[in-house]
Amino acid sequence: MTLDFLDDTQAEYEQAVSQTKFGKFHFFLLAVCGLIYLNTAVGITIISFVLPSATCDFQMTSVDKGWLTATPMCGMVLGSYFWGCLADTKGRKYVLITSLLLDGICGILSSISQIYGLFIFFRFFNGFGITGAMAICFPYLGEFQSTKYREKILCWMEVFWTIGIILLPLIAWLIIPLEINFKFLGIIDFHSWNLFVALCAIPSILIAIWLFFFPESPKFLIEIGDTDEALEILKDIYHMNTGRPKDDYPIKSLKEKEREKVNQSQSLPSLRSLSLRKPKHLNILLKEIWEQTKSLCKAPHLKNTTLTCAIQFGLTASYYTLMIWFPELFYRFEEYEAKHGEAEASVCIVSNIRRKEDEFCGNPIKNDVYWHTVIIGLSCIPTSLLLPACIHRVGAKLFIFFSLVLAGAATIGLYFVKNSEENLILSCIFEALTSLGISTVYCVMVDLFPTNLRVMAAALSLTFGRGGALIGNLLFGFLIDLHCVVPIIIFSALLFISGILCLFLPSTGREALN
Repeated sequence: MTLDFLDDTQAEYEQAVSQTKFGKFHFFLLAVCGLIYLNTAVGITIISFVLPSATCDFQMTSVDKGWLTATPMCGMVLGSYFWGCLADTKGRKYVLITSLLLDGICGILSSISQIYGLFIFFRFFNGFGITGAMAICFPYLGEFQSTKYREKILCWMEVFWTIGIILLPLIAWLIIPLEINFKFLGIIDFHSWNLFVALCAIPSILIAIWLFFFPESPKFLIEIGDTDEALEILKDIYHMNTGRPKDDYPIKSLKEKEREKVNQSQSLPSLRSLSLRKPKHLNILLKEIWEQTKSLCKAPHLKNTTLTCAIQFGLTASYYTLMIWFPELFYRFEEYEAKHGEAEASVCIVSNIRRKEDEFCGNPIKNDVYWHTVIIGLSCIPTSLLLPACIHRVGAKLFIFFSLVLAGAATIGLYFVKNSEENLILSCIFEALTSLGISTVYCVMVDLFPTNLRVMAAALSLTFGRGGALIGNLLFGFLIDLHCVVPIIIFSALLFISGILCLFLPSTGREALN
């Protein structure tokens, strides 16, 4: 007689997480993950306000500005896959805390940097850190949700991104116009833009501290064989959501993955305890990472890996390049209109008006530049609220398709604008649609890959996306003053292609997490 009947008492993860009910814990989790995503929006686009303000201090040309915007993206390219590999071996919470602390500390150090090279050095590690938090917050949030709520909850993350896009120019508007000229230790000049950079770095540290009070993903723990710890976490969530004793939780045992049963004697369950400082342990981790990477690059995951990487490349290259440069374009429109009155001019004509090499210190940023950027953020509110309400009815991939195709059309329209008002309208449309597309892609990816590959797949696609953003920022910095129409054509084409590729993605949000 066998003991197979005991397997009936072992619950699947979907059943177990559903029994915790939806309540207080999930709202706190959404809050902390949302703040991570909000902080990411601030961290990625902060350079857009530093560009005009720090030009005088660092004597930056357009090419220098291109390198400054590209450097954090370079950090993101190198950091995305690094953090993804760690998250799929050491844990989601561990990587979130580490990457946020790195971002916050380097942000503060960059705020007191007096040399252009040192400043971009620290901004490189800002990008390296913040991309880890961005890549992991969606899988971390999604793995605590049942199928009934997962897609809707993930879509609410777009609201936090929108809030970040609105808050950033408001903080800049409050801080940067201040007349601040401190000198520390006789060598450190501290101006308003330095204070702005420092203040924007502090939330990363505070969120990392808050994360210490949250559990590791139980889905990840089951994947590596720690079912007992996963069960205790689910009991704690049940107690927090319902107010009932943990012993009342109806699930008494969790079913392990078949792969874990076969490999219990091997190293996988102990991956979290391995030390990166020990060569033997590091070798084990690298072998596991290599095996998981190979899994992403062959059937049945190859198609989804290729599609998501290509979509992220086109979408991210267009979005982050234009969003970072929009305040600079607004600034140039303000300078042009101040000199020529109501005379109409296209983006390309305005962009051709450059300062001489020795005229690095232009006029301070006018209030209209801040206000226009706030309006761009406000324009995202309708779409960010529409996404969770309609995602199940329309389908995620159709949402992405229409948002990217319309965003591509808006990008083409930038060539035909004649004044700052028309430029603002198209910028609002572009931001609302592309940010909607980015958040929806992240939602889709949670469902496309199994737990042991989920974060690594997201990180790999982010690596391609940040690579696109890096190339885009460099191209824009070189071409904005010379051949304005070229980047407009390139970015609109990338958005159209990415939109079409979305149609080949499988439908998501209907089944339990693999």
